[in-house]
This record gives sequence, C-alpha cells and structure tokens, in this order.
Amino acid sequence: MSMGGQQFILMLEGVNKTFDGFKAISDLNFYMDEGELRVIIGPNGAGKSTMMDLITGRTQPDSGKIEFGADTDLTRMNEYQINRLGIGRKFQTPSVYIYHSVFENLLLSLKGPRSVFSSLFHRTTPAQRDRIGEVLHTVGLTERSDWKAGSLSHGQKQWLEIGMLIAQDPKLLLVDEPAAGMSDEETRKTGELLVSLAGRHSVIVIEHDMTFVRQLARKVTVLHQGTVLCEGTVDQVQNNERVIEVYLGRKKKEKEKGER
Repeated sequence: MSMGGQQFILMLEGVNKTFDGFKAISDLNFYMDEGELRVIIGPNGAGKSTMMDLITGRTQPDSGKIEFGADTDLTRMNEYQINRLGIGRKFQTPSVYIYHSVFENLLLSLKGPRSVFSSLFHRTTPAQRDRIGEVLHTVGLTERSDWKAGSLSHGQKQWLEIGMLIAQDPKLLLVDEPAAGMSDEETRKTGELLVSLAGRHSVIVIEHDMTFVRQLARKVTVLHQGTVLCEGTVDQVQNNERVIEVYLGRKKKEKEKGER
C-alpha cells in the first residue's frame, strides 16, 4: 500500500469501533513504514488495546479500512488468517509452556505445520536447531536453553515469549507493555532487544514507562479517546501542550497522589 509514493506495511484509515455505546476508536488514521519501530502511548481508555485487537482480527471495525503490506484488507480476515500473514502479538502477561524447556518452547513456535507431539518426539533437523540457536542468541537466552521455562525470571519469560514470536518469522510484531514488572536491568535489555529487531521486523510497542519509551528513541504516537492526538519524537511528544494536559500531567498527578 502507498500514499503519495510512500510504501507502508500497515495503514488504518477512518477506523471506528463502538462497544455498547462507548466509542473506543474514533476516526483513527495510522501509518507505519516497513522495518519501523513505533511506540504508542496514551492514558487508560485511549484505545490502545482495541487498536491492537482490530489489527489482529480479535474484533472488527464498524467502519474504515485496515491494510497490511501490498493492499491486503485485514478487516475481512479472522485472527488465524491474520497471524498466518505474518502479524504476531505479545500480550503483557507472558504465556509460555512452563513445564517445557526454553529450547522446546521455541521448537513448538517454529514456523511450519507441526503438532506438539511431532515437535517434541521427533528428532529436530539441523535447520531447526540452527534457527532456534539464532533466536536464543537474539533474546539472550542461549545459556538458559535447557532450563524449564517456569524457572525463568519474569523478564526472561518475556524475552522467551518475544523469541517464540520471532521464531514464527513475523513481518509485524505487536508488543504490549513489555517493561511492566521488570527490574531496571531487565528493562534496559528489553529495550535493546526491541531496537535490534527493528529493520528485519516492523515493531509496534505499547508502553506507559516514559523512561523506557525514551530508550527506544523512535517515533511516538499518542492516542487519546480512540484517535491520534499527536506523533513525533519523544521530546516533541513530551513538550506538546495537549499531551501534557491529557496524559503526562495526569500521570504526574497520579504519581504525586501515590507518594502522599
């Protein structure tokens, strides 16, 4: 898809979604370049999760268009079809197979038609082992390959789940609040991981932690009441009067309230 000669991997235009009279998404326009790392911020109820649901087919828009790649209309597809196109989503809470090893978790996620039984009880091919080795290196879990996933720290589980998405070789990754509940060191490493994925993959990150957003240091989209309030660099967004009024100022007040 293109606009004025520019190619986008993802485009939402005039998208609306109402739930029981509540307008979750309101005339939303969003454009993303291939290989881009985009951060989406906004207050609770801004429509961030609904936007992700619309992109992944968990819910359908009332109106508007959502296109992926070369004019593929996502509004007519279900979750499974959209996932097969190469759109992967990681939710805030990691969901890994806790009784299987890190290696087995990645094996189960590899792209290709396999059942759990055939994945775990047939010998892995050299190509599979090489691919899993690549992913382990990317997410920093090479030395934890034989560990049971349940014994990993919270941050390591998040990295494993990102690895499980990467193993499917998606074109677009949607990552929901990856830094939540992490230590400072884990947060830093997570930021480095997401930055390293950009280029080979297109990545959308939903986040609240502005320090973490600054570490990613890419284009930021601010959602408010289901539509784009503004877009720009971290500095542009943090100095935007409307953003301060509806989001950052509210966050500061909440923080001061919590410290009393």
